[in-house]
Amino acid sequence: MQTTPLSSEQTEVYELIEGTRDNVFVTGRAGTGKSTLLRHLVEHTAKRVAVCAPTGVAALNVGGQTIHSLLRLPIGLIANTELTQPEATRKLLGALDMLVIDEVSMVSADLMDGIDRALRQARGRRAEPFGGVQVVMFGDPYQLAPVPPRGDELRYLHDHYRSHWFFDAHVWAGETPDAAGIIDLGRHGATLHIRELRDIHRQSDPAFKALLDAVRHGRVTADMAGVLNGHGARTPPEPVDGEQPIITLATRNDAVNAINKRHLDALIGRSQTAVAEINGDFGRGDAYPADVELQLKIGAQVMFLRNDTAGYGEPPRWVNGTIGTVTRITGDKVRVSVDGEEHDVEPAVWERYRYAYHATTRQLTRDVVAEFTQFPLRLAWAVTIHKSQGKSYDRAVIDLGSGAFAPGQTYVALSRLTSIDGLYLRRPLRPSDIRVDPDVARFMAAAR
Repeated sequence: MQTTPLSSEQTEVYELIEGTRDNVFVTGRAGTGKSTLLRHLVEHTAKRVAVCAPTGVAALNVGGQTIHSLLRLPIGLIANTELTQPEATRKLLGALDMLVIDEVSMVSADLMDGIDRALRQARGRRAEPFGGVQVVMFGDPYQLAPVPPRGDELRYLHDHYRSHWFFDAHVWAGETPDAAGIIDLGRHGATLHIRELRDIHRQSDPAFKALLDAVRHGRVTADMAGVLNGHGARTPPEPVDGEQPIITLATRNDAVNAINKRHLDALIGRSQTAVAEINGDFGRGDAYPADVELQLKIGAQVMFLRNDTAGYGEPPRWVNGTIGTVTRITGDKVRVSVDGEEHDVEPAVWERYRYAYHATTRQLTRDVVAEFTQFPLRLAWAVTIHKSQGKSYDRAVIDLGSGAFAPGQTYVALSRLTSIDGLYLRRPLRPSDIRVDPDVARFMAAAR
């Protein structure tokens, strides 16, 4: 596998992880290279490692399993639920040196303690945090949050945790919940090194970087808001000479679907549908990496859903998030024009993995258990802000609708842009759109 060379600050964090057994949380602003470092770590570490993430799509993106699948944890609130672990799971977890968790900001405090319990129990090392496994976490709490708890789950978390965020789990604080002796934390919690990557690779303009940093931390002054709204108030230009319309980033799925349907219906000709091929147990629909039924027409604006891997050693023809226009559709190929160059795109295969430990060889393997085959394309006159995560755009229309409904949502949208010159706002930003979770601000302030 070809990986991007690390910067000096990424190398420093990599050496900390590889050269010690310390638990590390790698965070940083959008575009600082967290994913690059994760891929490099998994590819080059000499340790026996398993990679996981809280959702199916996030797990696919890093070639791992979901947390619940890997550790055999029950869905929903874990609390003091007895954990049933098959022998294969115990052997697998017992063989680990390192557990990598991506998008850890979506992990709740309860789930983090469940990870700790599962590792202690499987490895028979109940007095050691995570059963002696090194835990390395990647994510940005300013961008993604855990799914908000409700009902009894909300009441339980309020009674037992300072907040529902992963960093307030008992394993870090050294607190012993009432778990009938299942956990013996002793007097102190697990040690956690926090490393924040600071070199931003997506934007080059220092002034725009400063504005994004202010939005990230909820410290936007009236003058800063005036600059953002002044640039955003411009009317998006009409496409000329084969240009694609500017993509819209919206808060809601229904708004995105309506925009894409309106543009698709306006194109001349009959739409053609590519149906995905699914082999094995790939999970539910929300875990699919692309549309099961992809409707396309000549002239449709599309976004690539994964990097080009056709020419090893050659510059990629497209990357995840590249925008193009469909110019031809055949049975097994879709021709897409990108920046004036046409490329034949074939169906891509996404593989779902499961880790296994083989006692005879003492090897930890990653086995393919399911496949999803579909063109790596999605209609892209509009996309949700959530699905724009990790992508970069030169220009975008940001539609916050009635308001950003989650902390960090406005920051995610604005930080997709490579330059403020590409910013168009459907309406001016309001103070209520700049939302930062106070627990995140508390944790990150203490981390400095």
